[in-house]
Amino acid sequence: MEEKEKEKLISRLKKIEGQVKGIQTMVKEERECTEIITQIAAARAALDSAAQIVVKDYAISCVNEFSSEKGTEKMEKLMRLLFKYL
Repeated sequence: MEEKEKEKLISRLKKIEGQVKGIQTMVKEERECTEIITQIAAARAALDSAAQIVVKDYAISCVNEFSSEKGTEKMEKLMRLLFKYL
C-alpha cells in the first residue's frame, strides 16, 4: 500500500475508533436505542469503506502480479477474501 493511501486509511480508522468510543458513551448515558443504532450503522458503513480501500489495494497488487505463479496464488487469496467479506 502506498504511503498516501496508508495514511488515509489510518486516519479513517482513527475516526471510526472515535465513533465507537462515542457509542460506548451513549450506552453508558442510556441514550435512546434509535440514536445508538444510527451511530452503529454509521460506524459499520465507515468500516465497510475502510475495507474497500484495503481490498482495492490488494486487488491491484494481485492484478499486477497475475502473470506469475505468486500472482495466481494472490488472486486466489483475494477471491477467498472477497467471499468472506461479502
